Amino acid sequence: MSSTPLSKEEEVLRMMKKVLTDVAKDTYVRPGVKHPLTDNTIIGIRDCLALITAREKELAEAAGRPYSMRPRFTDEPQSSVVVSINNLAGHKPDKDKS
Repeated sequence: MSSTPLSKEEEVLRMMKKVLTDVAKDTYVRPGVKHPLTDNTIIGIRDCLALITAREKELAEAAGRPYSMRPRFTDEPQSSVVVSINNLAGHKPDKDKS
């Protein structure tokens, strides 16, 4: 995570997203069971989450921070590899390998 502190707007958006996703999780029902929320409420939650995500992305880009809040599966291939610099510090390349 970035060391740049979040703005008050970003904190509010993050909390709103958390509450809305908690509501969705807490009201989950198995397929075939009537959902306690109306269809309009469910659509409203989805629309709010989409707007929150779009605004979070705008704020991150304006602050020069990468926006990488996309959820990932644990078995999903990573597009980047992290290499520790500490492991490279003691490595001395062979001068004449031929």
